[in-house]
Parts: sequence; structure tokens; C-alpha cells
Amino acid sequence: MQHYRTLARLAFFLLFMLAPPLDLFRFDLTVNHLFFLGEPWRLGFTAQSGSLEMVSSIFYRIFLPIFLVISVGGWVAWKYGRLYCGWLCPHFAVVEIINALMRRSSGKPSLWEKQRLPEHQSDGRHIPHNRWYWLVTAVVVVMVSLLWAVVLLTYLLPPKDIYTNLLTFSLTRNQALFIGVGTLLLIIEFTLARHLFCRFGCALGVMQSVIWMGNREALVVGFDSPRAKLCADCDASCEHACPMRLKPRTIKRKMFTCTQCHSCIDACGKVQEHASGVSLLHWVQGEQAKAVAKGAGQPPRLLDSSQGDQPS
Repeated sequence: MQHYRTLARLAFFLLFMLAPPLDLFRFDLTVNHLFFLGEPWRLGFTAQSGSLEMVSSIFYRIFLPIFLVISVGGWVAWKYGRLYCGWLCPHFAVVEIINALMRRSSGKPSLWEKQRLPEHQSDGRHIPHNRWYWLVTAVVVVMVSLLWAVVLLTYLLPPKDIYTNLLTFSLTRNQALFIGVGTLLLIIEFTLARHLFCRFGCALGVMQSVIWMGNREALVVGFDSPRAKLCADCDASCEHACPMRLKPRTIKRKMFTCTQCHSCIDACGKVQEHASGVSLLHWVQGEQAKAVAKGAGQPPRLLDSSQGDQPS
């Protein structure tokens, strides 16, 4: 599953970068209109146009596209939750990369976590800690932040001008200011916030979670509680794998920001390979999802990773 997710995120990240140069989608401040699929997206009427033509043009070129985007996005969130975040979002892809590098550097995927994660996990992964990775982490954070700032600017100004000025070191004052300030803010965000921004600061992500919570039958990670004793010898690998730092063996409302990334399910499957052969965590929908929403059949947490690896 993670291979498919990597391919999906890579493809969408490339789309995120190439959409402005290819005029697939951007708003050009110099001409004050959108470009969509290679064509200018104007309202299509003039001062001499009749009122009916003006209203019709505004409806079809503004309100209808917005309605369609919100409707499709809302339906996906209602059925599957934050699927966009876990499988497409270019920001969340960077979050996971930096989480992995920070874990290599310090043993913790975030500066705010109190305890290190184990180097040898029950799912078979070996992730040694090496302080030299801080240098790699710092370089990646700076480079990705710069890339993001440049790409965001190309959504507002002609990409050809931006990339030409950047390569020839001839950026205008405003262009340089935008890229400089944007890079600095993104460095701070990628270093200190990351998944915390995704959980509490991203309006798009929070809205998906709110819609998802309204559907008790939506896709959610379920825990096979009758086989809960098989967790006793595990070090909570499912929790270590979660990029949002959630605890998947719990009720739905405590997984409010779950991105359906499948990482916890894959980790549990690896742990159970030599035991039952079947993951205790799995995606569920319909009536089974209602049980997760209500907490029915959900046992107390068998492990408390904040207190070590002993069963609670």
C-alpha cells in the first residue's frame, strides 16, 4: 500500500510544481485572470453585454466550478475522510520526509515528543539514531522551503519570468522579498510545526475531518478487539508509524485527523506476520465503522508507549 501511496504523492507533487509553467492552473496578477488547462479563464463578457449574459457567465465560470469542486471534495471526505491529505497533499508528503529524517537524527519524529522511539521495532524495522542526520535534515528543510516559496510565487506571477530571474540572479525586489519571507516562514513551519499544522492549522484538512466525523459509516481504521492479547508483546509499532502521531487502537473521535495513510495497518501486519498472519488493524466501513465511532468493542489500550513497552 505504501508503494502506491508514494507513487500517488510523487505524481501529485510533480503536478503541483508543473501546473503553473504548463498553465494548467494559476492566477496571474499581471493580467488579473486565471489560466486553466492551458487557456485563459475570463468571465467572458464586456461592459456592453446584457445582464442575462453577465449573470450566466458569472454562474458558469465562477459559481458552478466552485460548487463542483466543493461537492466532489465534500463527497470524498464524507466517504473516506482526509484521503487527499494522506495520498496527495504535497505538504503532507514533506511532513513525512522530515519526520523520518528527524527520527534518524534524534530518535523522535518531532521536537516536541518527550521520549525516543525504539531503534528496533516489533514490526522488524531497524532505525538507528545518528546525530549527523541533523545536517541532512537541515539541508532538506531549507531546500524544500525554498522550492515551495518559488512554486507558490509561480501561481501568482508568470513562471517563465520567475525562473529566468532566479537562474540569472535578477529577481525584482518584491519577488526576492516574497521568496525570502516565504522560505523563512516555511523553514519555521517545517521545523517546528509540520503535522501540528496539518492537525490544527490547515483549514482544508480540518474541514475534511469535520465532514468525515459526521458520517458514522465512513472509512476508518478498526481494531480487532477479540484478538487484542496479541498486542501484548508489541512495542506499539502502529503508533510509531503514524505520521500524525495518533493512537489507532481507539475510537474514531480520537482519530479526528487520521489521513487514511494505511501506515499503522501495514506496521501491525508486519508485527503479526509470524504470529496470526493477519493485522489487528484494518480499514472498515458501514456497520463495522459504526462500532469504531461508538467505541463498541474497543478495549483499553494494552500498551502505553509514554510509559515504556510494558502492558498497561
